[in-house]
Amino acid sequence: MLAHDGHNCLDVDECQDNNGGCQQICVNAMGSYECQCHSGFFLSDNQHTCIHRSNEGMNCMNKDHGCAHICRETPKGGVACDCRPGFDLAQNQKDCTLTCNYGNGGCQHSCEDTDTGPMCGCHQKYALHSDGRTCIEKDEAAIERSQFNATSVADVDKRVKRRLLMETCAVNNGGCDRTCKDTATGVRCSCPVGFTLQPDGKTCKDINECLVNNGGCDHFCRNTVGSFECGCRKGYKLLTDERTCQDIDECSFERTCDHICINSPGSFQCLCHRGYILYGTTHCGDVDECSMNNGSCDQGCINTKGSYECVCPPGRRLHWNRKDCVDTGKCLSRAKTSPRAQLSCSKVGGVESCFLSCPAHTLFVPDSENSYVLSCGVPGPQGKALQKRNGTSSGLGPSCSDAPATPIKQKARFKIRDAKCHLRPHSQVRAKETARQPLLDHCHVTFVTLKCDSSKKRRRGRKSPSKEVSHITAEFEIETKMEEASDTCEADCLRKRAEQSLQAAIKTLRKSIGRQQFYVQVSGTEYEVAQRPAKALEGQGACGAGQVLQDGKCVACGPGTHFSGELGQCVPCMPGTYQDTEGQLSCTPCPSSDGLGLAGARNVSECGGKCGPTLEGEVGWGVGRGSSCL
Repeated sequence: MLAHDGHNCLDVDECQDNNGGCQQICVNAMGSYECQCHSGFFLSDNQHTCIHRSNEGMNCMNKDHGCAHICRETPKGGVACDCRPGFDLAQNQKDCTLTCNYGNGGCQHSCEDTDTGPMCGCHQKYALHSDGRTCIEKDEAAIERSQFNATSVADVDKRVKRRLLMETCAVNNGGCDRTCKDTATGVRCSCPVGFTLQPDGKTCKDINECLVNNGGCDHFCRNTVGSFECGCRKGYKLLTDERTCQDIDECSFERTCDHICINSPGSFQCLCHRGYILYGTTHCGDVDECSMNNGSCDQGCINTKGSYECVCPPGRRLHWNRKDCVDTGKCLSRAKTSPRAQLSCSKVGGVESCFLSCPAHTLFVPDSENSYVLSCGVPGPQGKALQKRNGTSSGLGPSCSDAPATPIKQKARFKIRDAKCHLRPHSQVRAKETARQPLLDHCHVTFVTLKCDSSKKRRRGRKSPSKEVSHITAEFEIETKMEEASDTCEADCLRKRAEQSLQAAIKTLRKSIGRQQFYVQVSGTEYEVAQRPAKALEGQGACGAGQVLQDGKCVACGPGTHFSGELGQCVPCMPGTYQDTEGQLSCTPCPSSDGLGLAGARNVSECGGKCGPTLEGEVGWGVGRGSSCL
């Protein structure tokens, strides 16, 4: 760039701007820069991305493969070198040695292949020049003088001229550019492969193979002396036939993109998960939502990886809309709380099936094509959210005198073989089943989170399993039944009973999930948590849970609606419920669950009109006339 004096130029350090677009190391140079890679990686064709060097062996994409001419990838991994026509592979299996078949080995007259390469020779009456290739005429007058002392110099000159008039390969290679052969009718000239004999019968001219059908090359054709070479555009590699160009699937390499990689012919594109933004071409960085209008939070805003949350100061609590802060209101009676989640089992034809029923507060988050997170219920007042932040849950309300004790939490990990994590409605008609029995006798289920992941993660040095294995991580949060307290079994005793009951329930669920007899019930629809590959193939054309097909594309159900598994379509939220998130399987009960209000509420504000100020000066939300405010 131009210096401040307006005369001199200063070097621009491209590495200062987004690391020059380099994935790992950027090295500045005068007027330019270059990307480099850490140990164990090599630079790809785009000169910016670093590709992990496979432990299985070298490949031809690595510029250090060492082949002088042609690199071929072997079926068992690694590379094998080859040479162009007219060259032989050297003993080190990498270099190429010139032979007499390529341009007569560079010799003017005769050429002979030896272990050290072509050896040139000359016809009679000619001697090899010091360059080892060219032939020069001997001092024929001196030879004649030594053989015939009586012959005059004039006679020798006449004899030489007479011989020169005779056309023979022994004289100036018969006038041939390359190969000369004596015949009964005179000399016959010929040319090596890659050359054509001109009309004069003497001269050899290089054939430009690229002029006919681009030399058979897919992309680029470069003519060389006696041959040609094919090349490929950026993002493609030359196959072993040395003609065909194949797209390089950059997404098959490790760490090409931080999150999502989409391959395209000759290129690729990186995308980021929700809550992240793309930096450069491959990296994803967290979006600080709090830096933009405070994340629309009324008070405090705390940024998290891929998301954010609003918080409230002491003495205030977070509103149902998760944005505003309201003064701490009165306790809600247990009778007005939302119905709880429930774990139960029943037998059908001697086979035990277990269910997670989610009557309210269900959140479905599809992470990727083969993983999702499903939460059911509301964390307790002393739950995880309250321990981290000064926010409040949507349970019983803050500072209630009858608030339950610290909830019991337990995490469990389950495994399903030969299945993929696809949440799909259970299509089979269920036979007559026995009454469902609750799994937990001495406690209430307040909150359950299921994370299902069947994405392949290949470990180094190990072959990937032949069957799909899906992992389900479940987090349970339960409360003791304080109404069962007695003189013989007080709070500690009840808590111990609840913990034992939860352990027994997890043991039962492990068997049920392993046999693929575990279902989630949401809004009257039973969903399979994972499906066998055969079932997944049958429903390949269908959209995922929370989505419907519109104009050939899968579209998520919008706010104010939820996906009905029975109908297979998006339906509006019932009066007294709302939904502010797209792609959900049910709607959330409004703060006042009396069933009044308008259908299709898109947020808690649409549940009803604003309530008037209370004695504490709080403004809340009500549903219909005469409803109580929170």
